[in-house]
Amino acid sequence: MSKAVGGSVIRHRVLRRLRHVLRPRLDQLAAGTHVVVRALPPSADASSAELAVELDTALHRLGLTPVESP
Repeated sequence: MSKAVGGSVIRHRVLRRLRHVLRPRLDQLAAGTHVVVRALPPSADASSAELAVELDTALHRLGLTPVESP
């Protein structure tokens, strides 16, 4: 993760949030699917809920998962 996201504490916080958000979605992906998530600087200020919405949108755009309504 780039230092553009923030200092090490912020980068690790974003990494933990992204792992937490992605973990329950892994079962929806086809076996053998590899996912690379690139955190951009605004992710440092994003809540876990905001990261989840962005991740769901990206996965849907790629055709990897259906969009679920909240």
